[in-house]
Amino acid sequence: MKARDYNKDPFIVIWELTRACELKCLHCRADAQYHRHPSELNLQEGKRLIDQIIEMNNPMLVFTGGDPLMRPDVFEIAAYAINKGVRVSMTPSATPNVTKEAMNKAKEVGLSRWAFSLDGHCAEIHDHFRGTSGSFDLTMNAIRYLHELEMPLQINTVISRYNVDYLEEMASLMEELNCVLWSVFFLVPIGRGQEKDMISAVEHERVFRWLYKLSKKVPFDIKTTAGQHYRRVVIQNKIRENKDGNSKPDINYQDALTKGETGGIDGLGRAPKGVNDGNGFIFISHIGDVYPSGLLPVKVGNVRDQPLPEIYRDSDILKNLRNPDKYKGKCGVCEFRHVCGGSRSRAYAVTGDYLESEPYCTYIPKVMRQQKRA
Repeated sequence: MKARDYNKDPFIVIWELTRACELKCLHCRADAQYHRHPSELNLQEGKRLIDQIIEMNNPMLVFTGGDPLMRPDVFEIAAYAINKGVRVSMTPSATPNVTKEAMNKAKEVGLSRWAFSLDGHCAEIHDHFRGTSGSFDLTMNAIRYLHELEMPLQINTVISRYNVDYLEEMASLMEELNCVLWSVFFLVPIGRGQEKDMISAVEHERVFRWLYKLSKKVPFDIKTTAGQHYRRVVIQNKIRENKDGNSKPDINYQDALTKGETGGIDGLGRAPKGVNDGNGFIFISHIGDVYPSGLLPVKVGNVRDQPLPEIYRDSDILKNLRNPDKYKGKCGVCEFRHVCGGSRSRAYAVTGDYLESEPYCTYIPKVMRQQKRA
């Protein structure tokens, strides 16, 4: 596989197979429904989409929802992609659909990873957040099944005001569950997610610093979603640790992030360069609409009308998102803008402008500090 240019090819493609789901999560991006939409991409359209995805330097493909297991053809779609050499993972909801039979089938077809959501260390917190009693127990049972099958486990956690005080307990649970990756999402107020449920900018910074310290001592990788400024915190810490006292090294994403103690692709369990909405990342909805991400509801095309590679490469909106020099406010002048860039999703959700500054970042860029001193 040749080197990846995010202007041409994404690192990861998320396909929302369906919006149908039996849960009613407080934060649900998709505002999921109990029944499947009649206009979902069908099997043949899905296969055509997979062929187009492969043309884009064969990025990672994640099946999401709703609940992907609400589609009876989910494993047929997965097998088609995997047989063509695509790395496929899935994020099903912890419902009665997650059976031993389903998980055996996933292993049979060659799914590379199975991701479950855990938003609390106990049933009380997790079930409240997921809006369904018994979800925590179902998830724990499913994880036990997964370990029996010796499939890699990824845990997704949405950080919100409901669980931010229990992160130490969550970290202990991650170790206990022997996950390979803890994917930590920072709430974006979209769908059923509310701004009042978000943690503050100061709390974001505190959690980032805590995650970095944790990453140095745990056996699993940690990555963040809608928490791009975690990269800045990692770089700041690595520079602080590595400087020789004479001169401060230049900020370099790959130098700073490929020497992590936790292994993985770069010590953050993520791509070799920073992924952001529309920049190395693309999202296809259940009806074929294309968005920079599932958290940034600005439509850039539909795969029924135009091939995905054309949409990704030619959309003016996506080109803007891939150019951090176009960002506004402090993000536009920040020395970390090419490695961080802030969450474009959160900027849009809070300000209505996807190029505005990350509204939940406390960092003051160097140039602004110099101006203030001057």
